[in-house]
Amino acid sequence: MKTALFRTYTLSLISCMLFLASMPALGEDYDPLTISSQVKHSTMDMTVHDKMKSREIPIRVYLPAVASSSPVILYSHGLGGSREGSSYLGEHWASRGYTVVYLQHPGSDTSVWKNIPEWRRLKRLKAMKSAGNAQNFLLRVKDVTAVLNQLEIWNKTESHGLEGRLNLKKVGMSGHSFGARTTQAVCGQKFEGEYTQFTEERIIAALPMSPSSPSDGTAKDAFGKVSVPWMLMTGTKDTAPFGNNSDAKSRLAVFPALPLGGKYELVLFEAEHSAFTDQALMRRSEPRNPNHHRSILALSTAFWDTYLREDNAAKDWLHGEGPRSVLEMRDVWQKK
Repeated sequence: MKTALFRTYTLSLISCMLFLASMPALGEDYDPLTISSQVKHSTMDMTVHDKMKSREIPIRVYLPAVASSSPVILYSHGLGGSREGSSYLGEHWASRGYTVVYLQHPGSDTSVWKNIPEWRRLKRLKAMKSAGNAQNFLLRVKDVTAVLNQLEIWNKTESHGLEGRLNLKKVGMSGHSFGARTTQAVCGQKFEGEYTQFTEERIIAALPMSPSSPSDGTAKDAFGKVSVPWMLMTGTKDTAPFGNNSDAKSRLAVFPALPLGGKYELVLFEAEHSAFTDQALMRRSEPRNPNHHRSILALSTAFWDTYLREDNAAKDWLHGEGPRSVLEMRDVWQKK
């Protein structure tokens, strides 16, 4: 009798184990890189008129194919960039169902260098360094608020191309380099001295690429009370030729200073500063690693899906083995 019961128990246990083994791991069926071939995005170029600052802010909007309200991602370019750069991000995120708004910041955009011949490289670098000043930083911060205000108006304007297309209760923001500094400023970073805090409450998640530590005060003071989810992306060779705290060591100091809860960091092995854009690499002799963009797209999409869509499958992927499935062996991934 005992032998029969033991055999029945053993068979049941084996069946249960086989059943559990056949089940997909949490997040296994989720793929942040999947894009339907039938899903097409479109773009719209517009200008936001900031009357308070007498400022014209060009924007490019990547619209998902489905004409319904969708979460919004703002993107801020680096020093000397424009709304036309890093299109690989906007195209992918829009194809995943997000409305993506690329801001162009006058005074720290392509106007800084476009009238200087390419062969005068030192003059270009000097102009770029000069443009990365406190005045332009403050203007960038105000640009974010001005654009969000205008998006709210357009979302309610009958017959406008953005009417009803924007879910402005679900807004994320990303940016590279000077754009990362802009993102950090409006998403919880605290400043010392003449600056206060520029937090834009409408933004609920942030993804700074090539982040920066503060010039004044400690990283803990600057980032210790960030309350919204942040995903940081940098590389082991992420150094810029201008700007304060623009070396890889400074960028790596941000993550340890962030509080617990919804905080992530990706460090791509041998990724340099331009690896996060679609511009030519600064070290032109080195080939671009195609897996860098693949990793950036996968992790960023899972992050947006987790915090802007509250997608549990995306969260399981992000918190499980999903990230390692797209990263290379020497890439570093951590969360807290």
